[in-house]
Amino acid sequence: MQLSIVFSALLLNIFYNCVSSLYFHIGETEKKCFIEEIPDETMIIGNYRTQLYDKQKEEYLPATQGLGMFVEVKDPDDKVILSRQYGSEGRFTFTSHTPGEHQICLHSNSSKFSLFAGGMLRVHLDIQVGEHANNYAEIAAKDKLTELQLRVRQLVEQVDQIQKEQNYQRYREERFRQTSESTNQRVLWWSIVQTLILVAIGIWQMRHLKSFFEAKKLV
Repeated sequence: MQLSIVFSALLLNIFYNCVSSLYFHIGETEKKCFIEEIPDETMIIGNYRTQLYDKQKEEYLPATQGLGMFVEVKDPDDKVILSRQYGSEGRFTFTSHTPGEHQICLHSNSSKFSLFAGGMLRVHLDIQVGEHANNYAEIAAKDKLTELQLRVRQLVEQVDQIQKEQNYQRYREERFRQTSESTNQRVLWWSIVQTLILVAIGIWQMRHLKSFFEAKKLV
């Protein structure tokens, strides 16, 4: 059991270390949204920076300070848990309270960059989930931890994150099972209704044919 947990921790650590930031382009009034599956009671930190295209230099340069970005986060119940305006570069933080798919949306609240690159803006986004959102250098300096103590704390938080992930997978499995059972039950009832309808139509056709033959004095 302990070997399995350690192996899972190593896999999770490798997986998150392989994740890199991304960038995308948005228009003046366009909104970009991302779906992130997050366990409950998990901290998420998002870092972003914006760039404008310089036609003279033919490259993207850091955006002006007057440009603003609006960040909105919704939980799986479509409840807004973060709605705030930031600058051209910033960081947003929130903690999930419901496991499931969280929607993270970004859009610009300014039209000042509409004169550049046909109104397109490049946004670099990096989302860190769970213990990977912690700055352990600051934690070590604040709590005066030795390297060994810091490493132990990292391992404890990694195991805690693995437990949250496992609980979330159990939650997803339970929801999938409930959906499957509900679908199977509906299919069963629909088959029963179809059978009853076919039997009723057959009885009606037989009675109708019998009345027709009796009226024609064929029987």
